[in-house]
Amino acid sequence: MRSELVNLALAKVSSPQILINVVSKRVRQLGLGYRPMIAVTPRMTFMDVALHEVADGKLGYEVLGGPSKDAPDKSARKTRAKKSS
Repeated sequence: MRSELVNLALAKVSSPQILINVVSKRVRQLGLGYRPMIAVTPRMTFMDVALHEVADGKLGYEVLGGPSKDAPDKSARKTRAKKSS
């Protein structure tokens, strides 16, 4: 893995943890036979391809998670007690 590729990709992604997740998911996809979105040279690894795709803006991500402000708090949900026999 080349450090300049990582630095270019980090410029597009907000945190290193997200970059790791995006790149690892894309490496798995490439390993399964998905086509690269960039021109690939013979010496490039799947990780190089994924990092180039992120750095070129061809591969993005969407953060899903966290409860919304309107959603009820799940911790406040009432539960029924189990009946003992």
